[in-house]
Amino acid sequence: MKQDDFQAFERLTTRPNRRYRTLDVDQITPVIGAEISGVDLAQELTAEQLAEIKCAFLDHHVLVFRNQVITTEDHKRFAGNFGELRPVNPPPEHGDPYVLDIKTSAKDMQIAGDGWHADGTSDAEPSLGSMLYITQVPESGCGGDTLFANMHLAYELCSQPMQKFLEQLTAVHDGATQIQLGSITEHPVVVRHPETGRKLLFVNPGYTSHIPQLSKDESRALLDMLFALIPSRPALSCRVRWQNNTLVLWDNRCVQHHAIYDYYPLSRFGHRVAINGGVPQAGTG
Repeated sequence: MKQDDFQAFERLTTRPNRRYRTLDVDQITPVIGAEISGVDLAQELTAEQLAEIKCAFLDHHVLVFRNQVITTEDHKRFAGNFGELRPVNPPPEHGDPYVLDIKTSAKDMQIAGDGWHADGTSDAEPSLGSMLYITQVPESGCGGDTLFANMHLAYELCSQPMQKFLEQLTAVHDGATQIQLGSITEHPVVVRHPETGRKLLFVNPGYTSHIPQLSKDESRALLDMLFALIPSRPALSCRVRWQNNTLVLWDNRCVQHHAIYDYYPLSRFGHRVAINGGVPQAGTG
């Protein structure tokens, strides 16, 4: 870790010392991710279970639930506890309009999500989060991990003068970089999480094309620097190793993720349900 990073990490690795009554929460890293046990997602959650899961979600940003044998209706019911379900875009020709099949076969040379991004940030209202349920890991039993990065901490790692500069800027997010989308939207470079009020860096190489307040060269240089924060600092991230019947919920408002395609020519299969979000609000002041 770089010397200048220690102070920011020290601030953000201090989390609420919560006591949970209905579930167990085990951190994956000090800054992001937790494994949740003691709940069965095939059953209706009690009000106390749901409240504790929501607290853990805001604290850890990525929640991993293992050994869950659930139906599509169970999957959607759990997601619906966090908000309105987000229709798949474009809608599937067959199947449930709220369930996106995540599948990789031996013929696929590349996969969606193989690169750092947040989902659908070219939309005016990007999703609150997603729940990915993997039912079949690669036949070898390994590979296909997903990395998740804490964008609150990415912002905190910038110097104070840089933070102030970034807070004055917006960025254009262009869905043309993703084949299935065509929307173009402008969002603040720094936004506030709508529930916690914490500031975070809201640009990603999957969708962000340029910063309109800067020249083309300045925009490219600044974005390249911001994009490099995540891959150059592994301590920002956690790594989720998938097993069959694992469900992962992540906060798309403050997390980027990277699906690693290191299992060609093997297969992987799962289902994703997304939750509607809102308009990102500027993190000034």
